[in-house]
Amino acid sequence: MSFNQWCECEETTMTSGSLDQRSSSYGSLLQQVQNGGVVLQQKPNQSTPPIASRKTLKMFMWIFKFLHRKKVGMMFLCLVSIAAMLWILSVGKGGVTQEVHNVQSLNFKNNSIPKFSPMSVDEDTITAINSSFGNHRIKIILNDNQTMTTVQPPLPPPVYFTGYTLPHGHPCETFTMPPPPADKKRTGPRPCPVCYLPVEEAVALMPKVPSFSPVLQNLTYIHEENLTKSEFGGSEFGGYPSLKQRLESYDIKESMTVHCGFVRGDKPGRKTRFDIDDSDLFEMDRCRGVVVASAIFGAYDLIQQPKNISETAKKNVCFFMFVDEETANFLRNSSHVDDSERIGLWRIVVVRNLPYSDPRRNGKVPKLLLHRLFPNARYSLWVDGKLELVVDPYQILERFLWRKNASFAISRHYRRFDVFVEAEANKAASKYDNASIDFQINFYKTEGLTPYSEAKLPIRSDVPEGCVLIREHIPISNLFTCLWFNEVDRFTSRDQISFSTVRDKITSKTNWTVHMFWDCQRRNFVVQGYHRDILEHWPPPTPPPPPLSNTLAPFVPPPSSPIGETPNIAALETSEEHIVSNPTKIKAPSARRRRRIGSRRHRKVVGRAETEKIFI
Repeated sequence: MSFNQWCECEETTMTSGSLDQRSSSYGSLLQQVQNGGVVLQQKPNQSTPPIASRKTLKMFMWIFKFLHRKKVGMMFLCLVSIAAMLWILSVGKGGVTQEVHNVQSLNFKNNSIPKFSPMSVDEDTITAINSSFGNHRIKIILNDNQTMTTVQPPLPPPVYFTGYTLPHGHPCETFTMPPPPADKKRTGPRPCPVCYLPVEEAVALMPKVPSFSPVLQNLTYIHEENLTKSEFGGSEFGGYPSLKQRLESYDIKESMTVHCGFVRGDKPGRKTRFDIDDSDLFEMDRCRGVVVASAIFGAYDLIQQPKNISETAKKNVCFFMFVDEETANFLRNSSHVDDSERIGLWRIVVVRNLPYSDPRRNGKVPKLLLHRLFPNARYSLWVDGKLELVVDPYQILERFLWRKNASFAISRHYRRFDVFVEAEANKAASKYDNASIDFQINFYKTEGLTPYSEAKLPIRSDVPEGCVLIREHIPISNLFTCLWFNEVDRFTSRDQISFSTVRDKITSKTNWTVHMFWDCQRRNFVVQGYHRDILEHWPPPTPPPPPLSNTLAPFVPPPSSPIGETPNIAALETSEEHIVSNPTKIKAPSARRRRRIGSRRHRKVVGRAETEKIFI
């Protein structure tokens, strides 16, 4: 290759390199401006940056003719090449600067568009103004007094579930609760009919979007490792919230941060004094729809298997049973736990390092804080360990949440509706020590707690039957259960006493409230069981009577009669004739006749005594 050919190749390579560098810089600038939300289309600048001319290179060729063609020439050639390269790079940079000098700064008032300032030049500025979230309009003033306006489409408003009405003529639309049966022998609580939709219809009506959370839109939770005890009550697990923090937690705002258990550790269930294995936490995080949860601590109850559960629910609903190590050992010895840690539909989750010594207080953690244990679940159904679920979860959610457009549902107490009466009943039944119950009631009285009256209508009860909770996980319902748990953590574990205080404080700041349905409706979808200690202390069933002698004919029971019909007396008398050896029957006197005979006998005795006194 001759020296002239080498110079031409060097010129071509350097020129194309500078052009490639300019185009790439210009392209990156346009990309950054587009990412900011504005597209600027300018007429390309016709002027090209100055480049090395052939005359200059020819001058270098003429110089080389007079230089020594060995080491000195090669050294001079390297120096000249380096100098030329640096000069061409500086010229290329100036070209880019000249191309983009028309865009100095873009100052956006819309927070959704990032600020951008490519370079600082002393002339020709562009300012973006009149941009707001309302209309998303951006007005750009160019250097030649030309105006370009771009309008971004407004963000769609958030969509919330607002309820629905059943079709006209639907059986559940006109369903009315029948009067209680007139059974004088049974005066206690009993189930009543409930109109459920078929499972397929209930699943189809499941809301696609969440319900509206009034006022509160963003709820976060306090996490701290260094704790300071509050004025009274509380625990390390709950974080010892002070009375000032308690008061502030009832001041409902758009964004709030409150105590809600699990104040320590990496996440709920990990190093929080309610510790769960990572494999279980992984499965709990995967639950994104409906979760049915229960708990047994201290081996206090026997596991009740749900019944009448549809295949859709078995496939899509999560069933979790929280137990402590004592209960887990009892279950392993008394029932079959498969390799997937399941007993029937329940996945058994063993909880270690429990925060409380009272098993019933430990049970309040999963009962009231399911939204923390299942952060991705939309709905939850809590049932106490002694209850047996006998209705599909989708049907329960449709009947008591979706059809009522509610985000929290709980049944009323079947008998009591006043907190003061409930407190006295707890003391009479020794549910908790009397001094603690009195202290809690007196504290609530200083905050304005009064006996229930008609002034609270449409609220019809201050006392729930808290063994079943039906809820949607939205900020306002999550706040309600957080504050309810804080009351249980500070005062007694009897959550029926603190329920109305938390509900009324939140209702006073928002239009949110709790849907309280009849207790007989609750008894329709759960069957009340007995605690294990009661079942173990029951006497064994009486053995059957010994068989009769061979001399007597075997007893033939009368045919069973349907409920509500009169038994067949003739058949009963015929069966009795086979037992009695003497067919002659002696008719027993009626109760009235026995009383009459007794009274006459008594009068005769009294008269005889008076006669004897007279003769004496």
